[in-house]
Amino acid sequence: MNFYKNLSAGPATASPVPHFFVDRSREHGVKMNVKTMCRSRVGPPAHEADHRTTVSGKEKMARNGFTPKDIDQIEAHGLAPEQVTAQLAHFRHPPPLFRPDRPCTIGDGIRSIPEPEQHRLIERYDHHPPARGCLKFVPASGAASRMFRDLLGFFNSGEEIDLAGAESMAKAGRKDARALLDFMGSIDKFAFFDDLASHLSAGGKDLGKALEGGRFHEVLHCLLDPHEMDCAALPKGLIKFHAYPDGNRTPFEEHLVEAASYASSGQGRCRLNCTVSNAHRRKFEDLLARERGRYERMLGVSFDVEFSVQPPATDTIAVDPDNRPFRTPDGRLLFRPGGHGALLAVLNSRDEDMIFIKNIDNVAPDRLKPETVKWKKVLAGYMLRLQDRIFSFMKGLHSENVNETLPTEAVTFLWKELAMPVPSSFETLPNDEKRAFLLDALDRPLRVCGMVESMGEPGGGPFWLKGARGDRAPQIVEKGQIDPHADDGETILKSATHFNPVDLVCGIRDWRGGRFDLNRFTDPDAVLISVKSKGGRDIKALEHPGLWNGGMARWNTALVEVPAITFNPVKVVNDLLRKEHQPAQGAASIVK
Repeated sequence: MNFYKNLSAGPATASPVPHFFVDRSREHGVKMNVKTMCRSRVGPPAHEADHRTTVSGKEKMARNGFTPKDIDQIEAHGLAPEQVTAQLAHFRHPPPLFRPDRPCTIGDGIRSIPEPEQHRLIERYDHHPPARGCLKFVPASGAASRMFRDLLGFFNSGEEIDLAGAESMAKAGRKDARALLDFMGSIDKFAFFDDLASHLSAGGKDLGKALEGGRFHEVLHCLLDPHEMDCAALPKGLIKFHAYPDGNRTPFEEHLVEAASYASSGQGRCRLNCTVSNAHRRKFEDLLARERGRYERMLGVSFDVEFSVQPPATDTIAVDPDNRPFRTPDGRLLFRPGGHGALLAVLNSRDEDMIFIKNIDNVAPDRLKPETVKWKKVLAGYMLRLQDRIFSFMKGLHSENVNETLPTEAVTFLWKELAMPVPSSFETLPNDEKRAFLLDALDRPLRVCGMVESMGEPGGGPFWLKGARGDRAPQIVEKGQIDPHADDGETILKSATHFNPVDLVCGIRDWRGGRFDLNRFTDPDAVLISVKSKGGRDIKALEHPGLWNGGMARWNTALVEVPAITFNPVKVVNDLLRKEHQPAQGAASIVK
C-alpha cells in the first residue's frame, strides 16, 4: 500500500544515498564502492576532530585547566578523560539546530491504519508472538518535583499562604496561585488524599478544618516538607495517581496491570524493566514486594521485574555560561545525569525479541486500558509484519542465486514502508553494489512509533529532515533541536499535526536471531544542551542523544497514528483532575 504522499513517482527524486548510510558491507561479505555509496546523514556533521588526536586525554585536559585532582574525580566517577574532553567540545562547538523540511502528517510520513487491518495485526501478534518473548521498558527515574512545581513555589517562599492570599494573587494574574486554588478546591479528588489526611491526623491536625480555615500552608507543609510526606522528592512512579475501591494505584502499579494484557508470554511470564534512581530503588522494590502477589493472582501472570539504575559513568560535565567547567563552592567539578539517551545501554543488553517503551507518567485507569492494549497490539503486529518482510529480503539476498525481482521489491519496500531515501541511480548500479546497499539498509534495528494528534502537550514530534546531500527522511526530534529562525521554521513548527507520546515497539534482533549492537545506529552529535541553575548560578547541561531521538536516528522507522485516548500524561499534579484520570461513575477495577 502506498500511503506516503507523492511517492508514486518512485525513489528517483531522492538523493544518491540514504541519510543514515553506514558502510557495513564487510559484515555481509560484499565490496562497497565508496565513491558511489558515500556516507550521508540527517543532522549536523560529526565533530570527529575532537576524538582523533595523538595527544593523551590527560595531557589535553591539563591544557584545558584541569588539575590532577580533577582527573582523579573524573575517573572516580567512571568517566575517561577523553569522554569529558569530547563533552566540552560539544559545549564549545554545539551541533547546529535542525531545519525541518516539513512536518510528518497522515499520508506523508505517518500511516493511518484502517480498522480491518487493525484486527489482522492484532491477530498476527496474538497468534504468532515473538519467540524469545517481549519486554516492557519504562523510564521511571523522573522526580515529582516538576509535578509539584507550583505548590513548591509557595511552600519554599516561607510565607504562610492562605485562601485569601491565594485568591488575591490569582486575581492579579498569578497562574501559580490559580493552580494552588484548583488543587485545594479539588483536593479530595486526588488518589493520595486519604494518605494526606491520615498523615495530618497523626500529627494532631485535621485536614478538613485546615481547608475550611483556608490554612493552605498547613496542607503544603504536610505534603511537601522533607520531614513529612515529602512528595516532591519522590519519583513520579510512586505518587498515587488513580483511585479504586480495592486500593489506589501508583503509575508503577498501573504499568504492571497494563503490561499483563499485552507483554506476557504464553507461560504467563510478564517481564518489565524500570529505570530508577539509586536513591529510590528500595522504595520501588518494597512496593513490588507488597503488591506483587495480589496482582499476580488476579491477573493470572508471573511478574519478572528488574530495576535498572543509570550508572554515574553516563553522567556529563556541567559548564558555566562561558563553557568553562562549572565548579561547586568546594572547587569540585559538577556532573549531571546524561538524560534518557543513556538508557540505550539497557536495551542493548536485553535478550528479548521485542521491547515496548512507554514513559512512567503515561498511564490510564482500568476503564481506558482496553484501547491502550488494543493499540499496543496493533503496533506490535505491524512491527512483526514489517520484520517478516525484512527478514525475507535478507534471506534472499544471502542466497546463492538472488531472485531477479528481489532488488526492485526490496527497494520499493524501503521507500514506501520505511520512507527511506533510495539512490536515484539504483537501477543502473552493478548487482554487487545493489546488494550492498540493500543489505546495509535492511539490516538495522526496527521501531514502530505511535504518533498522536497535537493537543498542546510538551514534547518532540516527527519531521522530515534534510540530510547533507539533500535527502529527506522522517525523524523524531525535540522542539529544542529545531531552529525556529530558519526559513519557515516557525511556520513548520506551528503546522505540525502530530507529536511523539513515547509509544514505541522495537525489534532489536537481526534476521539470523542475533542481537544488534544498538550503539552503531545512533547519531552521536544529536546532543541536547540546556540552561539550568545550581545554587543560584546559571549552568549549561549536556544530555546524550535522546533515546528515541538521536539514540535511534539510524534505526529503520515506521510512524503510525494512534488515538489520543492512549496518551494520558501527568506533567503537573492538577493533570490528575482531568476526567481521564478520575474514576467514572460505576467503573470497576479489573483487579478484583
